[in-house]
Amino acid sequence: MAAQALRDAGIERVAVLDVDYHHGNGTQAIFYERDDVHFASLHGDPLTDYPYYLGHADERGAGRGEGFNHNLPLPRGTDFAAWRAALKTALARIAAVKAGALVVSLGVDTFEGDPISGFKLKSDDYLRMGQDLARAGLPTVFVFEGGYAVAEVGVNAVNVLEGFAQA
Repeated sequence: MAAQALRDAGIERVAVLDVDYHHGNGTQAIFYERDDVHFASLHGDPLTDYPYYLGHADERGAGRGEGFNHNLPLPRGTDFAAWRAALKTALARIAAVKAGALVVSLGVDTFEGDPISGFKLKSDDYLRMGQDLARAGLPTVFVFEGGYAVAEVGVNAVNVLEGFAQA
């Protein structure tokens, strides 16, 4: 809804960047045939993680949307260095399509202590994530998706926002 609202407000191209552990299959489906909303997702490999049937790297969009869908599936055990390299790739693609605004689907279930995911990000890594997102230089909306390490969810989400604000 945020991406469409930005389009309706006159932004020619919007990017949705999903950093939740699980692939944004619903978001991908909505924008798969559109070239005015670029969708990028960093997520657990669908060969081993939910939703299993979508989120593969070869899903690039269809019709007018060909090339406007960018999946970066990562294996269980991915640490921040590898995750951050994938984020850099996604942000470069967002810059290449000349997005005028960014919607971040912010899930912090990429945290090393999350009980239902398999990445190894630490709380301090979320500060750097926020800084990297800010360096994209785009008006940005954060939409919170979740996380299941209940004691750390707030810390990790705030760290993203603090890193973004500091940059």
